Amino acid sequence: MSDAEWAVVRDAMPVPGWLEGRGGQPEGYCHRQMVDAVRYLVAGGITWRAMPTDFPAWDRVYAVFRRWRDKGLTAEFHDRLRDRVRQVAGRDAEPTAGIIDAQSVKAAASVPASTRGFDGGKKVNGRKRHIVVDPLGLLLAVMVTAASVTDRDAGQTPLARLRERHWHLTRVWADGGYTGRLVDFARDAWRIALTVVRRSDDTSGFTVLPKRWLVERTFAWLMHARRLARDYETRTDTSEAVIRRSMSMVMSRRLARRAR
Repeated sequence: MSDAEWAVVRDAMPVPGWLEGRGGQPEGYCHRQMVDAVRYLVAGGITWRAMPTDFPAWDRVYAVFRRWRDKGLTAEFHDRLRDRVRQVAGRDAEPTAGIIDAQSVKAAASVPASTRGFDGGKKVNGRKRHIVVDPLGLLLAVMVTAASVTDRDAGQTPLARLRERHWHLTRVWADGGYTGRLVDFARDAWRIALTVVRRSDDTSGFTVLPKRWLVERTFAWLMHARRLARDYETRTDTSEAVIRRSMSMVMSRRLARRAR
């Protein structure tokens, strides 16, 4: 990271408990080095054991990554950056609308059979990433499942997570895969208007559909990280943490450019 980007990242990082008098042992590592090491792994798509010697030992970096994942610090760090990006763009920190979609990706051999499946529509054997983004394309919720899980069946969980975190959100746009009982369930259970943006039957070839292109752009941003070219993670929550790390890199760079 550049010094300007590190200033942005440092302000958004969760404060350790020992600095606030809540106990705990002070860290014996440099936060900037650890953040850079994780970013290098996500952006370069390397394995943990292939961590360059310029960074701390790979097992120490993985221990920090795992602790952040299990304690919810990765999500907290990501959400702080997202709120800041929205405020800089002149938006309220809490969104009122979102867009939901899913992406099927191939899974590596390390992915267990219990969390992988075959997507018949996309002809992909692997996992599926379900995300909800705001109108700026920023990530609001993410869930990773087997690719065999349909969008309609998996849609309830990310929408439930969305309602727990964002009470002001009242409308979500989706594609035709989310039709059916999910529309009624979202309206009755969470008071969310799930609006399906359909593709016209008369249209042929590629067409930019209103609202739906926003989430497709977010998938393109995420795929800049080579670690997300496939799903290499054994656990689904690790995959979700890597997705949040990739999106955090997009947002911190944007904030650093605007701070110049």
